[in-house]
Amino acid sequence: MKKVVTRFAPSPTGTLHIGGVRTALFNYVYAKKYDGLFLVRIEDTDRERSTKEFEKNILDSLDSIGLSPDLKPINQSERGDIYKKAAQKILDSNQAYYCNCSIERLDKMRAEQQANGLKPQYDGRCRDLNLEKSDDTVLRLKTPQDGQIILKDFVRGEISFNNTELDDLIILRSDGSPTYHLCNVVDDYEQGVTTVIRGEDHISNTPRQIHIQNALGYPKLEYAHLPLVLGSDKKRLSKRHAATSLEEYKEEGYLDSAILNTLARLGWSRGEKEVFYLDDLIKEFDINEVQKAGAIFDITKLDFLNSQHLSNLSHDDFIKHIKPFLDNLNIDTKIHPRFDILIDSMRSSANTLKGIASNLVCYFRDIEEYDQKAIDKFIGGSSEILIDIKDRLMKLNDWEESSLDNILAEYRTEKELSVPKVNQPIRIALTGSTNSPSLGMTLYLFNKDEAVSRIDKLIKHIDKGN
Repeated sequence: MKKVVTRFAPSPTGTLHIGGVRTALFNYVYAKKYDGLFLVRIEDTDRERSTKEFEKNILDSLDSIGLSPDLKPINQSERGDIYKKAAQKILDSNQAYYCNCSIERLDKMRAEQQANGLKPQYDGRCRDLNLEKSDDTVLRLKTPQDGQIILKDFVRGEISFNNTELDDLIILRSDGSPTYHLCNVVDDYEQGVTTVIRGEDHISNTPRQIHIQNALGYPKLEYAHLPLVLGSDKKRLSKRHAATSLEEYKEEGYLDSAILNTLARLGWSRGEKEVFYLDDLIKEFDINEVQKAGAIFDITKLDFLNSQHLSNLSHDDFIKHIKPFLDNLNIDTKIHPRFDILIDSMRSSANTLKGIASNLVCYFRDIEEYDQKAIDKFIGGSSEILIDIKDRLMKLNDWEESSLDNILAEYRTEKELSVPKVNQPIRIALTGSTNSPSLGMTLYLFNKDEAVSRIDKLIKHIDKGN
């Protein structure tokens, strides 16, 4: 059996799109499942829009998320002679011809076709004229004028295309530069690609590329056209739905493993199992199980899976992952006397590393602003509970979580008050909001003087408001 080779072929005209990561992931996983090769090709023939900066972003992003190619990536911009040689081979076998139709003629032809309800396509005027190459000619492929291309697709089953629906496409422009379809076919052959896994928006390109393969005598390839990644309105994912670049999600504090897990689930699933790591995917992924329907990207699903992946990190790995986010907030972890306990208590306080880091700020700095809605809901204009608890805490010698819990429980029983009625005002005093671990633990994470000082500060804030 021939070794499986897949490829991811991005254009460096922007940062790596989250949909592109999903395509790269499926190519990577499919290749690894069959002990094959995963390759990357940079399709940078669009010289106006392609940049080395975007190319670096794409390659660095793939490496950083664990989808590194097995061989050095190739650039189409450096392979012009290879494409021209392939085009000459097609011409020499009488399967291509030069065409000198002007843009004006082509525009007029297409307008007339559309006016008559016909599909706009080249009418083959120059096909049998045997024109010589000149500065005004393009090279067109002689597409078969009858018959069908029948494509077996892992995702969509059998797809057929009538050759009468396909015109004679240009493979070399008038300046001698090759077009996308020719480059694509030649590179797949030169790289030894066996399986093309890409978005369904490429389905219409496939019969054209198969005609070029046939003209060059190249072997047949396997195909899988993935459903597009859609937003909640079932339109192609764009910035109006959510962030679209991998970089943005990493900056928000989503783990690589959670991003890959979420993307793998876009169009593929395996029973009730939700949480996958890359090794799991390689073992369990089946390209035939990918659905045809568009895959809706749901940020809440990413949040859920990220929280699962975060909870699966060891204590040391969690600290390693959150440290850059704490550094960005200028938080020196060494100044907190119970940092390890703090981290273990707060690691599930948000769905992202950035969110958790933000929730930790109040344990290192004075509160700059209280959650006014929380004050209105749980405190109102009375600081009585805060004063009572402060007085009891000041008398406490044993500053341990269990002792602190006992004081709070005794007070609630004595005053016949609910847990939120007592605990939430203290939480707001300590952290500025109602988001914290159990209150006994929250108090313990501050030393006694700091806790009392913060409660006193909120009392003054409330009294001032009255």
